[in-house]
Amino acid sequence: MNTPPSASEAERTDGSAVRIGALVPLTRPGWVEAGQHLLAGLELAVREVNEAGGIVGRPLELVVRDTAADPQRAAAAVDELARLGVAALAGEYHSVVARAAAARAHALGLPFLCSSAVLDALTEQPTEWVARLAPPQSRGWQIYADFLLAAGHSRIAVAAQPSVYWASGTRILRDYLAPHGGTVIELDMRALAPTAVCDELVDNRATALLLLVGHPEPAVSIVKSVRRDQRLAEITIGAPAGQPEFSEWATLLGDDGAAIPFLRYLPERLSPLGARVETALRERLAEAPSFVAFEGYDTVAVLADVLRSHDADRARTAESWPRVAVEGTRGQIKFSRTPGISVWQWAWTPIQVVDRDPAERDRFRILHAS
Repeated sequence: MNTPPSASEAERTDGSAVRIGALVPLTRPGWVEAGQHLLAGLELAVREVNEAGGIVGRPLELVVRDTAADPQRAAAAVDELARLGVAALAGEYHSVVARAAAARAHALGLPFLCSSAVLDALTEQPTEWVARLAPPQSRGWQIYADFLLAAGHSRIAVAAQPSVYWASGTRILRDYLAPHGGTVIELDMRALAPTAVCDELVDNRATALLLLVGHPEPAVSIVKSVRRDQRLAEITIGAPAGQPEFSEWATLLGDDGAAIPFLRYLPERLSPLGARVETALRERLAEAPSFVAFEGYDTVAVLADVLRSHDADRARTAESWPRVAVEGTRGQIKFSRTPGISVWQWAWTPIQVVDRDPAERDRFRILHAS
C-alpha cells in the first residue's frame, strides 16, 4: 500500500509545481530512524529552494513514498511516480531496495539521484539515468578494513545474515584483508543464537566482531551477549554499516553501545553551509542530524540545480550528471565514472570511522578518516 499523499501534494492546486519523487523507509522492517533523517534533509532543502524562488519561479514539490525496505514495493512506487509525472527520483537508504528502484528508473528513463545506498552493483548494467551521492561499499569498507589492520586486528569474525549487501561486505573485507594477513571468519546468524556467538568468538580466537546484521535485532542482542561475557572483555565490536549512528542505538544499549566503530560520511569540519544546515536539521529533528540527513539535503540541492537548467526534462536531466558542480553540505559535488561502478558516482564523498565516546555517549570520536 502506498503512503497517503503528503500535505504539499494534497494542497497543490495547479500543475505548475516541479515534482520530485522521494523514496524513503518510514515503516518497519525499514530502518525508520534513517528514513526520518533522510526525509528531514530532503524536506529542508525543498523548503529552502522554494524560499529562494523555486525552479525558475515554479515551486518544487516532494511526492513521498514509503518503501519499508521492500524492493518490490519500491519498484511499484517508481512506476507510480513515473505515471504521476515526477521530473526525477531521490532518496532511499537500503541498498537492496535502491537497486530495485534503480533498475526500474533505468527501464523507464527516469533520472534517479540515490542518496544513501552504497552497494557497488546498484544496477546490473551501466546506466546514464542513475547517479549516487553515497560512496561505493567497496571504498568505504576498504577504509574500514584499513582501520582494523591499523588497530592490530588479523582474526576478524563477522556475524552475518543472508543479504546481497552483507555478502558483498564480507567479500570486500576478505579480499582486502587477506593480502595483509587478515582472516575473516563467518558466523551464520541463521544457525546461531546471540549467546552462541560468544563461544564461536572464543573458539576462533577472534579479536574483532563485525555486526553484519539487522537493527535493532539481532544486533542489539549480540552486543549485549558479547559485552556480558568476561572471556571477551578485550574484543572489539564493529558495525561498518552504521547502526550506532542513530539515537535509538544509544537508547537501546546505553553504555554497551559505546566504543563500536562504524562508517560515517561526514568531513572532519563542516563548511559554513554545512554548519547552517546542521543547525536547521537539528531544529527539525529535535536531535543531532545523522550523515543521512545531510545526504538528503545534498540530493535536493543537486537536483534543484540541474532542474533549473533543464526545465524538468528527464532526458536532459540525466545527460547533465557529468556537468554537475554543486556546493553541498559536505564538499563540492561532482559526478564521474568510477571503475566497477555502473552509475554516475560522487567520487570524493568524505568517509570517517567513528564511535560513540564511552565517557559521553552523544559525542562521536573520529578514529580514522579517508
